[in-house]
Amino acid sequence: MQRLGPGFAIRVDATTRHLKGVGMTEGGESGRSSATPSADVATGARVVIVDDEVVNVTLLERILHSIGVTHTSRVTDPREAVTRILDVGADLVLLDLHMPAMDGRSVLAQLRAQLPSDEYLPVLVLTADGTMDARDGALQAGANDFLTKPLDYTEVTLRVRNLLETRALHRDLRQHNTRLQAALDAHAEDERRTAEEQRARAARIDAALEPGVLHMVYQPVVDLDRGTPVGFEALARFDCEPRRPPNEWFDEASMIGRGAELELVAATAAIEAIPRLPTGTFMSINLSPAVVMLPQAAALLDGVDRQRVVLELTEHTRVDDYALLLAAMDALQAGGLRVAVDDTGNGYAGLAHLLQLRPQVIKLDRALTGGVDADPARRALATGLVTFAAEIGSTIVAEGIETASELETLRDLGILWGQGYHLGRPGPLQTAAAAPDMGP
Repeated sequence: MQRLGPGFAIRVDATTRHLKGVGMTEGGESGRSSATPSADVATGARVVIVDDEVVNVTLLERILHSIGVTHTSRVTDPREAVTRILDVGADLVLLDLHMPAMDGRSVLAQLRAQLPSDEYLPVLVLTADGTMDARDGALQAGANDFLTKPLDYTEVTLRVRNLLETRALHRDLRQHNTRLQAALDAHAEDERRTAEEQRARAARIDAALEPGVLHMVYQPVVDLDRGTPVGFEALARFDCEPRRPPNEWFDEASMIGRGAELELVAATAAIEAIPRLPTGTFMSINLSPAVVMLPQAAALLDGVDRQRVVLELTEHTRVDDYALLLAAMDALQAGGLRVAVDDTGNGYAGLAHLLQLRPQVIKLDRALTGGVDADPARRALATGLVTFAAEIGSTIVAEGIETASELETLRDLGILWGQGYHLGRPGPLQTAAAAPDMGP
């Protein structure tokens, strides 16, 4: 056994291996020992060696370098140890237990007092004192492992490897927990914002349902040959903030599960205006398929002359169960109510939707009627729908007529009824009932 300083020795066979070059075969070729820690654990690890004997520190540095640890810091005055350990951000501390001026247990006490409670910094105590009292005292002071001098090279490298691997696992776990906590915090913030937005939406819908806020305007449905109104579509308007299109109010109400409530309030307001309609005209009200299937829809029409009601189903709403919808519609149509399919040509199901519902009224969307006077493809499609409507006994209403040329073209195609700014804008019922000016 070779002495390297007071109380420090290493077995000759390990020293000899080290002096030849650790991991070198006798022939000089590289061959890492199975006891050597993996490079990914050792590479980049920062190790602080605290020992008052420089020769001991030097030997430990050589051992560490041989297994891939290149970032080492030496401290020979134990009173400077804690400051150096914290400054370099050590991953492992090799600490001599018995030193003048300040012993290893005192260094440990200072270190543990300054480390965050969730920090894991392993400390390997090295000492010539092999008594149980020395070992237990060091472990109780906060050491993570204990080696008695003289040291065995393989045992040193294995203990270093184990502690560095544990340090890496702890760091990875802490990073994982940090990411997890960040994700949980983000999720909680999303939920908070969602709840806040839901409350704001509910408040807006509450305001929209206050008496006098929601009111109806009426747009005439005009006989294109005679130029007189045959009916009126009831359209909701909202006199409150935010100022936005009516469909956004209904969309927001649906988001918080109050779409049916808002639809029924609007439909009630429309039905209440039926007695004021010109003789022989109808009121067209908008309800989604989901609301049509509710008992409240049938109750809404109790005592109403259903022959004066056209129920518009928007094609923008997907129908999941046609059987249920058709059953509900049959019950409503028993008193003469007619069904219209809105926005045909700009929705989900197209002709398949029409085939399922067989409505009495088919409303052509502005996407189809706009520019029909100058677009042969639009004219061809409109002509096909006119033929289709005649085959199933339906009447076509062309929506969005904005020019005299569009009006003339649609009339020439055999379309009987129309709506649009050229025929009349939405407004009070008395204004909407006036005969439209169908001139150029």
